[in-house]
Amino acid sequence: MSAHISGVGAELAGRTALVTGAGQGIGAAVARRLAAEGAHVVATDRTADALDRSTGAPDRSAADRPRDPATYDAGPPGTITAHVMDVTDATRVDTVVHDVERTHGPLDILVNVAGILRPGPAAELTDEDWADTFAVNTTGVFHTSRAVAARMTARGRGSIVTVGSNAAGVPRTGMAAYAASKAAAAMYTKCLGLELARSGVRCNIVAPGSTDTAMQRALWTDATAPQRVIDGDPASFRTGIPLGRIAAPDDIAEAVLFLASDRARHITMQELYVDGGATLR
Repeated sequence: MSAHISGVGAELAGRTALVTGAGQGIGAAVARRLAAEGAHVVATDRTADALDRSTGAPDRSAADRPRDPATYDAGPPGTITAHVMDVTDATRVDTVVHDVERTHGPLDILVNVAGILRPGPAAELTDEDWADTFAVNTTGVFHTSRAVAARMTARGRGSIVTVGSNAAGVPRTGMAAYAASKAAAAMYTKCLGLELARSGVRCNIVAPGSTDTAMQRALWTDATAPQRVIDGDPASFRTGIPLGRIAAPDDIAEAVLFLASDRARHITMQELYVDGGATLR
């Protein structure tokens, strides 16, 4: 009950990756890109329908999993297997990670992509908006990273990549909860990377700017909105995008692939901005 990616490369052959928020946008692109390089990808999201639409891999129920802990069923290179998982539920996260390692073998890569956006003026955010945003964007990263960190440390290898946001480093009007939650997730990932460095586990952040996803499009009110994002908006203290284009999810997935791969074997605790120069860094 898995989907297979055609034209598989070999950079990640034999490795198993867990991707959160894989039901759409950047998460779906990351899952496909890692699979295209030969990884067996476990794609997770809150709902089975989202995973089915984005990966073509229906959720694998407990009845389908091998019962022998010594028997792994990772499938051929380039396979994507779907598991429903809400990153705000620590018990469910621990269960999925345990089942994935029991079924597919040791996790080599974790990519934290799951995220939500509740826009609004900083002084007018509700308690619910604030709590929900941090529950997914920050505590979710904590839950998944904690669940895999001890396992990776014991094996002396592994790569954790958190997809953050350039809003974590540059203030944005109407995005206080989102920016603060992403900043917290980025610093958590860096601190984790420092603590795990001597064990051989690397932890990095990819910080996208405006990317053509459902989350981004929800902010657009008319057909001219994309061009306004590219041009910038002085009234909201927002610079434009020097490269003159909005990122595609695949642009972010390429950066994640690099940091997850052996090409980045001497890189940890770094934050890679993939925003077309929008933050002028």
